[in-house]
Amino acid sequence: MTTGIEGLGLSGASQNSQAALADNFEMFLTLLTEQMKAQDPLNPLDSTEFVNQLVNFSGVEQDIRANQNLENLITIQSAAAQTTAVGFIGREATVSSPQGMLQDGSADWTYVLPEDTQGTLITLTDENGRTVATFEGEATAGRHSFEWDGQDLSGTDLEDGVYTLTVSAVNGEGQPVTADVQTTARVTGVDFSGSQVVVQMGDIEVLLSSVRSIREI
Repeated sequence: MTTGIEGLGLSGASQNSQAALADNFEMFLTLLTEQMKAQDPLNPLDSTEFVNQLVNFSGVEQDIRANQNLENLITIQSAAAQTTAVGFIGREATVSSPQGMLQDGSADWTYVLPEDTQGTLITLTDENGRTVATFEGEATAGRHSFEWDGQDLSGTDLEDGVYTLTVSAVNGEGQPVTADVQTTARVTGVDFSGSQVVVQMGDIEVLLSSVRSIREI
């Protein structure tokens, strides 16, 4: 008869894993004891398999304990992130996000090109994904500011709201260049309901990890 540690995966909660390990280890010792009682003295069982099983149990126990420590660390980091995020409310945040707020006929973005390009096209779309304006952007590597007056392709003033800026560019070899598009706005709230902290800036929502800087207003 052979025994194993199958079914002791670490995908469940650490407490359940620890309890399952204890149950399996107790069963293993019971089976080992019964096998040793019933073994033929002239043909004893090979002890190598039992030693290997004990080593495996020890390894799984260490993995579970390591997982518990990681869970505790994640909990501490999450609490720290929530505390930090609450302090952002009322301040001005610059975040990596293509979305920006058009207010009183003005919207501002910053985009960072990692290298020189052959040319840059800036496209603005509304909340329905409809293109409302296009512009020629800067082509050199570095940080560039873009200010929009809120007018569409025909020169009509558009309503205030959330608009998305997309930067299209290629380098000298014709390969696409990805720009980091950033926007700046006042933080109005923080959402902890999901698996990640979400920073709210009016109608714009971004992950806490997208925040690049915070300033007092």
